[in-house]
This record gives sequence, C-alpha cells and structure tokens, in this order.
Amino acid sequence: MGAAEQTLIVLAVMAVLFVTEIIPLAITSLGGAIALGLMGIITPKVVFSGLSDSTVVLFAGMFVVGAALFYTGLAQKIGETVVSHAGTSENGLMLAIMLVTATMSAFLSNTGTTAALLPVVVGICSVAKIPASRQLMPLAFLCWYRRYHYNGWYTTKHHCKWYID
Repeated sequence: MGAAEQTLIVLAVMAVLFVTEIIPLAITSLGGAIALGLMGIITPKVVFSGLSDSTVVLFAGMFVVGAALFYTGLAQKIGETVVSHAGTSENGLMLAIMLVTATMSAFLSNTGTTAALLPVVVGICSVAKIPASRQLMPLAFLCWYRRYHYNGWYTTKHHCKWYID
C-alpha cells in the first residue's frame, strides 16, 4: 500500500473521529499529523510545524483570553455595563460595541480584538435579549476596517496577492 492510500485511510479515520467526537477534538486534530509522522509519510519536523506559526499561537492565546472572559463572568459584567449605558436598542448597542472595538483595535491586533470581544458581545446580547448574530458582524467589520484604514492594502513578495495585515 502506497503513501497516498495510507493518507486517504488516515483522512477517513479523522473524518469519522471529527464527526462522532469519540475522542476530544483537540486530540483528534493532532492525531492525524502524528499518525502520518509515525507511518513515515511526513517527517517529524513537518508533524508539528503548523503549531509554531505565530498566527496559530495568537489565535490560541486569544481564545484562552476570550474563554477566561466568558467563564469568569467578566464578559457578562461588561455586557451589563454596556447595556446600562447604551440601552437595549440594537442600533445603540451596535454603536457602543463599535466604540469599544475601535478603542481596543487601536492598540491591539485586529485578530486579537475580534477573538477577545466575541464573548463580550455575546454577553451584551444576552443581557439585552437580542440575537448575537446581528452584533457580531459589525464587530468583525470594524476590526477589519480599522486595519485597512490605517495600514492599507499591500502585497508581499511571497504571496503576490492583496490582503490585509
């Protein structure tokens, strides 16, 4: 059996494990790369190379911060404070969320701001009893816009395509 067939078998097993969640998803995610490494299909250096990328570390860190905001109740407290000042109207809350986002995004990365404010916006919406989906898009858009407005579009030598930092 060749490397292609072995890789397809690992892919099929991974798909089943992701769908059934028999094993926790974090372990399943690493399991495919580890299995391919143990089978000799990819080198040990390649097995964990994706985890050393700074973007992956940033996302992991910001999700930890976001989860901490949610589980400690700080997101709910911020939500109550914002609702007490902005009211429960969707437009007023949208403006308040955008002001908080713009303030944080001025000093933090757009990815970090978005990840950290996700549980806060959900807390705001639960206090105001409005659907969170109507407030999450302005949050993401404002983070994107702020980076575009101040940093602009540019290209890199490596990708040769337009994107936002």
